[in-house]
Amino acid sequence: MQKILVVDDAETNRELLRNMLENDYLVDTAEDGEQALQKLQEEHDGMAALLLDLHMPKADGIAVIVEMKEKDWINEIPVLIISSEHAIETENRCLEMGVSDFVHKPFEPSIVRNRVKNAIELFNYKRQLEQKVEEQAETLKRQSQIIQMQAERLSKAKSFNRLMMEYRSVIMEVETKLKVLNAVFSEEYKRNPFESIKSRLKTPESIYKKLERKGYSLTLENIQDYVADVAGVRVICSFPDDIYRLAELLTRQDDIILLKKKDYIETPKSNGYRSLHLILSVPIFLADEKKYVKVEVQFRTIAMDFWASLEHKLKYKKDINDTDEIERQLKACADSIEALDYQMQEIRDRIDCPGK
Repeated sequence: MQKILVVDDAETNRELLRNMLENDYLVDTAEDGEQALQKLQEEHDGMAALLLDLHMPKADGIAVIVEMKEKDWINEIPVLIISSEHAIETENRCLEMGVSDFVHKPFEPSIVRNRVKNAIELFNYKRQLEQKVEEQAETLKRQSQIIQMQAERLSKAKSFNRLMMEYRSVIMEVETKLKVLNAVFSEEYKRNPFESIKSRLKTPESIYKKLERKGYSLTLENIQDYVADVAGVRVICSFPDDIYRLAELLTRQDDIILLKKKDYIETPKSNGYRSLHLILSVPIFLADEKKYVKVEVQFRTIAMDFWASLEHKLKYKKDINDTDEIERQLKACADSIEALDYQMQEIRDRIDCPGK
């Protein structure tokens, strides 16, 4: 049987509560706060609940709660306040200090038993959840350590560094091709098709995580076969039709192979994300060979890129309240940005071709 402690300076109350609870629990009693703290000091590890009067000599119930908070017992033992009043301020103060529930006078046996039972069960459930969270956090910590170890091992391998050099080379190849197209486009249409080019190379940690999610072991072959976006190039354009015109000019080149196309402009993601993604196989020219290497090229307008950058920051930021409302607002912004992109494109067309 679980043990509970009833603390009240009125012997009648102590005995009434003992009689109500002794069939289900081992009931110990204390007549004031000092005595209660002595018993908690000796037996707090084995105490299932504490029924505590607020108004007592020597040390009152608030003093007991304060001491329990200092010693962290309040997180080990559910406290139910014995009270004859329903003062909102008093009850709020007790709840803010960590009290679980109240047992009001005059005592109704069934209510007392149910409140004690529920307080103990809810407290135990809470502790089990906290323990699971701690275990999951420890598991994630161990996984993170493993990922870091694997990433460090990978980054020191000569063959991996050679592969990363190839991915850096394919980024340079694509950037060069895009800059040439920009010059040609500028000559033909008297304006530039894109505003800027950004590039990035996946970190060893990110590569390891992606292979693990897909269920593949960490090998150079698996990196090349199953991670298509180790090398990434992002092209920021002014208008949506520039995206499609530039993508067509790039993929029409006879040494580029289009492996995969995902058009999130035509069909945006459910959260509002819009971009054109191309997975390309592009040749690089090494000292002793010509080799095709995969690269992901993303095309966005300035507005699409601004939205995606904000969404990414919020997605990975911790302790954000009201995430549902933020997601709703982001989706509304994405819809507004889409309309704005095409309105600006229409204005440009009217400026470029005033007769139309």
